[in-house]
Amino acid sequence: MPAHRLHYAWVIAALTFLILLVAAGMRAAPAVLLIALQADFGWTAASISLGVGINLLLYGLFGPFAVAVMDRYGMRRTLIASLALIAAGTGLTSVMTAVWQFVLLWGLIAGLGSGVISMVLAATVAARWFTARRGLVIGALSASAAAGALVLLPLMTWLERAGGWRVMVLVIAGAVAAVLPLVAWLMHDRPSDLALAPYGDEGGVQPAPPVQGNPVANALRGLTDGLRNRDFLLMASSFFICGATTNGLIGTHFLPACLDFGIPATTGAGLQAVIGVFTVTGALASGWLSDRFDARVLLAAYYISRGLALFCLPFSFDTSVGLSLFAILYGLDWIATAPPTVKLAATCFGKERAGLMYGWVNAIHQIGSALAAFAGGVLRDHLGSYILAFFLAGIACLTAAIMATLIGRGRRIDAALAT
Repeated sequence: MPAHRLHYAWVIAALTFLILLVAAGMRAAPAVLLIALQADFGWTAASISLGVGINLLLYGLFGPFAVAVMDRYGMRRTLIASLALIAAGTGLTSVMTAVWQFVLLWGLIAGLGSGVISMVLAATVAARWFTARRGLVIGALSASAAAGALVLLPLMTWLERAGGWRVMVLVIAGAVAAVLPLVAWLMHDRPSDLALAPYGDEGGVQPAPPVQGNPVANALRGLTDGLRNRDFLLMASSFFICGATTNGLIGTHFLPACLDFGIPATTGAGLQAVIGVFTVTGALASGWLSDRFDARVLLAAYYISRGLALFCLPFSFDTSVGLSLFAILYGLDWIATAPPTVKLAATCFGKERAGLMYGWVNAIHQIGSALAAFAGGVLRDHLGSYILAFFLAGIACLTAAIMATLIGRGRRIDAALAT
């Protein structure tokens, strides 16, 4: 390919960015649905949070198996199936009448679809299509997945207020369905499908590696190996806390907490949009920093910053300045943990197994998200506020900072991690 022509890897990256961004609308909606469904049906926050929690759980838990499915059936077909599940699950909630239907449609069906369109997809696309600029691509795709949910929140809030929550979920389903033709037309599994080398690779076309053994069994074997590895346990435990304190607690319950303090829904949604905007900056900056500094030190700094912000949050609802500062700091920190965690996975487990092992770490991240989404609703129902939830999350973040500093200590990889 001539040097002046755009490498098709950038088309794949742009399409993946769009897929992650559109699917993020589904993850933006629960903050609005939590309020709307309580008002419309009288359901409790805990029962609604159960459906949200299952969705978040599957979003991460299916990730390692999504890699196996993409290897077996191809990225294009896997993405089409997952997008169809998301569109069907979200769209059918517009006719639900019972909370178990919300759990089934939003939690299980849409959740299974979202398990493919996650951080694992970003890592897979970056690994297959890029040799140069891989860190930048991972940072950008990570930001689209996380920031998209927050940036789209004001739109979700406006749609709910203008036409009701049913209109909102139908718009989400329609947007997801609209991406399907683009995926069918433009998506390819690997550069070798187009007789290309990965972007920045001077080694020529690389044929697709043969899949050896049962991919599902290989995924499960990776988990078994990880559970016997101290570094994996430390990495996964800290990422569990990361998920609990981002998607699970703040992503789901920040807007209802604002309402508890008399802050209008539109203002709360705007603050979450600010978090989303600064998430992009934080993700890209973290990727740059991860190439230059010890990933463990960066993670510890991120978790300490997040913990202090959570301790201050209950005292910030009375001042617009305090909430604005919280939104900016939390946005910079939201997805900043991803690049150094990917680097740790590659260093600790090798490049060949990095994707699989990171997939399991990310799955545990989403378990933390799911439990925090549900637990936040339970604490709100029983205590009448989210204050205890915020304090407990702050303590957990400080614990995660300690865990991060212990990864690789006393081992041969310690020097590699410090570079």
